[in-house]
Amino acid sequence: MSREKTMTSWRKTMRLWPLLLLCGLGPACCLAADAGLPFAPGEKLTFQLRWGLIPAGSTTLMVAPTEKMDGAMAQHLVMTAETNAFVDVFYKVRDRIDSYTSADVSYTLLYRNRQREGHSKRNVVVNFDWTRMQAVFSNFDEKNEPIAIPPGTLDPLASFYYVRTLVLLPGKVLYRPLTDGKKAVISQVRVLAEEEVTVPAGTFQTIRFEPDLSEAGGVFEKSKDAGMTVWVTADRRHIPVKITSKVVVGHFTGELLSMEGVQELPAAP
Repeated sequence: MSREKTMTSWRKTMRLWPLLLLCGLGPACCLAADAGLPFAPGEKLTFQLRWGLIPAGSTTLMVAPTEKMDGAMAQHLVMTAETNAFVDVFYKVRDRIDSYTSADVSYTLLYRNRQREGHSKRNVVVNFDWTRMQAVFSNFDEKNEPIAIPPGTLDPLASFYYVRTLVLLPGKVLYRPLTDGKKAVISQVRVLAEEEVTVPAGTFQTIRFEPDLSEAGGVFEKSKDAGMTVWVTADRRHIPVKITSKVVVGHFTGELLSMEGVQELPAAP
C-alpha cells in the first residue's frame, strides 16, 4: 500500500475511532443510574492514540460549562482530536466537535463538527428541530434536505455521555436512535463482561462492550473482519478507559492518559 493511501486510511481510522466510541451506546433495556449526572463541567479526559505500535496523536473529551439555549439550560460537550508532531509531517489533523444537549443528555439540540485535516476543511452544523422532528445538516452554510428523526435522537458525542448515565449490564444488547445529520440509524452495542484493564492513567475495573460497525462505513466497511472493543469503568461514572479497533490497515488503540475533574466515588463503608 502506498504511503499516501496508508495515511488516508489512517486519517479515516483516527477520525472514526472516537466517534465510534461515542456511537450506538444508548440502551433501551438498561436500568437508570442514580439521580444526577455522573459527570459535571470541568471534567477532562485525555487519550493517547496508537496505530499499531506507532504513537499517532491524542483525543480529549471535555464537559464545558452549561449554556442557555431556547430558554433552557443545555449541556455543552466537547471532543478534540489531533495528530502528534511526527504524523503532522504526513497528514496534520486538528478536529473539534461540540454537542449541545438537553440538561439530562436525553436528546441533542445542536451539533458542530469542525475538521481540519491536511488541506481539507469542513465546518459541519446539525440543527435539531424537535417541533418538526427533523435534523438539518449543513457544511459551510450549504444545507442538505432535512431528515426525519425519532424522539430521543442523539449525535455521536452526546450518545456516549448519555450511556454514562445508565447502568450497564453484561449480556444485554443496547439500542438508541443516532444521527450525524445525514442519516438517522438505530445504533446497537453488546455489553460483554467485566474485567481489569491497565492503561497509562492506571488500573481499572471495567465493563467491556462492542459497538455494531455495520453503519460505520469508511475503513471499517472495507475490512472483512472489522471490529471494535471499548472498555469503560465499572463504577457509576463509566469513564472510557480503552478502545481497540481492527481495520484494513491494522490495529488502532486509544488509552486513557489522564483525567481531571471527574466525580469522586463514595468512600467504602
